[in-house]
Amino acid sequence: MKIVKRIIIGFLAFIALLLVVALFIPNDYTVSVSTTINQPKTVVFDYVKLIKNQEKYSVWVMQDPNIVMNYTGVDGTVGFKAAWNSKDDNVGEGSQQIIAISDDRIDLDLHFERPMKGDDKAATIVESISANQTKVTNEFYGHSSYPLNLMSVIGKKFITDAQTQNLANLKKILEE
Repeated sequence: MKIVKRIIIGFLAFIALLLVVALFIPNDYTVSVSTTINQPKTVVFDYVKLIKNQEKYSVWVMQDPNIVMNYTGVDGTVGFKAAWNSKDDNVGEGSQQIIAISDDRIDLDLHFERPMKGDDKAATIVESISANQTKVTNEFYGHSSYPLNLMSVIGKKFITDAQTQNLANLKKILEE
């Protein structure tokens, strides 16, 4: 009986420790990943502003060949919305909508239904390095309320890895 009691106390102490650690983890976080593409800024921006092109380089979209995509509005303009639905829980269901666009930046609202509900924001920033080189930065702005903010450490790594692969795929396409 003493062993069971110690196991329970140890487990509760571990949970308490995690809850205390979560107090010191920010609720809001940003993931930022960049790459350099050997193409002029206009070529890169004209490609990335079209959300439908993500079907060719986004690891999430490409993960499920049976994903159902629905589009509303004019691609590359404010208000354009891309919605997805996948039976693959790593892809899930949700949508992204262009909320602002300028000569070097696209801002998106992200809405997730499944596997977890949530609303976040993202941006793609395109900067000219030289006449034929462009820096592309993908940013993801997330929020996790306490105590779920403890999981944001894992979420940030997952998003960083995916965005890094997305940019590698984009670079390969645009430099061919």
